[in-house]
Amino acid sequence: MASANASSPAGPSRFWDRLNISTKRVIWAWTFLALPIIFYAGIRFYPTFQAFWLSLTNWDLLRPAQFIGFANYQKMFADPIFWKVFQNTFLYLIIGTPISLLISFVIAYYLDRVRVLHGFIRALYFLPFLTTAAAMGWVWRWFYQPVPIGVINGFLSSIGIAQQPFLRSVDQALISILIPAIWAGLGFQIIIFMAGLRAIPNTFYEAAKIDGLGEWAILRKITIPLLKPTTVFLVVFSSIGFLRIFDQVYNMTTNDPGGPLNSTKPLVLMIYQTAFSSYQMGYAAAQTVVLFTILLIVSLLQLYVLREKK
Repeated sequence: MASANASSPAGPSRFWDRLNISTKRVIWAWTFLALPIIFYAGIRFYPTFQAFWLSLTNWDLLRPAQFIGFANYQKMFADPIFWKVFQNTFLYLIIGTPISLLISFVIAYYLDRVRVLHGFIRALYFLPFLTTAAAMGWVWRWFYQPVPIGVINGFLSSIGIAQQPFLRSVDQALISILIPAIWAGLGFQIIIFMAGLRAIPNTFYEAAKIDGLGEWAILRKITIPLLKPTTVFLVVFSSIGFLRIFDQVYNMTTNDPGGPLNSTKPLVLMIYQTAFSSYQMGYAAAQTVVLFTILLIVSLLQLYVLREKK
């Protein structure tokens, strides 16, 4: 009995000693990752599942949530305002993402060749990304005002062009919101594109020049293909940003959130108004589930289309 008791504590030790180094590393890695994973699951996955549950209830913060099944979804899909907001959300995506990526790539491509005041110019492009969205929204709102306040209309009048309604127009409001949204995100995209450009080895360019390739051929056959990982990241990141656009719309259309006839209202703003103006928390949760589904599908679709071909 004594010998058995004496040898039992050594059981776990003998088991650990029999493991190879690779297995020990995996165990240690998961041991250190366990707490962050549990914490992340608590603050991310639990609220997500809770939102799915609330989307099936009628809850106004004053009374307990009452299960009503898919009534919120039926109400939402029968609401013409929801489909208008749905259209606006995708217009932000399909217009804003390609334009912002094209402009940022062109700027990064030529800025990478600048040697004089390179850091200063790069900082100027990055500055709007650091500016708070509220301050930026109010400044652009001032730009769009009629004469004599608005800078843009003042310039148009000076060259003989009629004043434009901008944020007060059903046709121009969404584009007027989209321009500062694109401008605000250019700095980040430029920095990422420049990092990707500088990660490309010079040996590729030297070999291409020896083979007699021109600048356009080098760009098309070397630069753009090798920038694919960077481009995939920015496409997904920018798409999520435009699908979740809120700050510019809310601050630039404060008097009429969502613009005239909801012409600029995105899905995030609709969720905000449903939850904190109408206090229809279950209905807002259903809208949130729809937004989550859109983000997931768009991101997975982009990753699939832009994946590496084996």
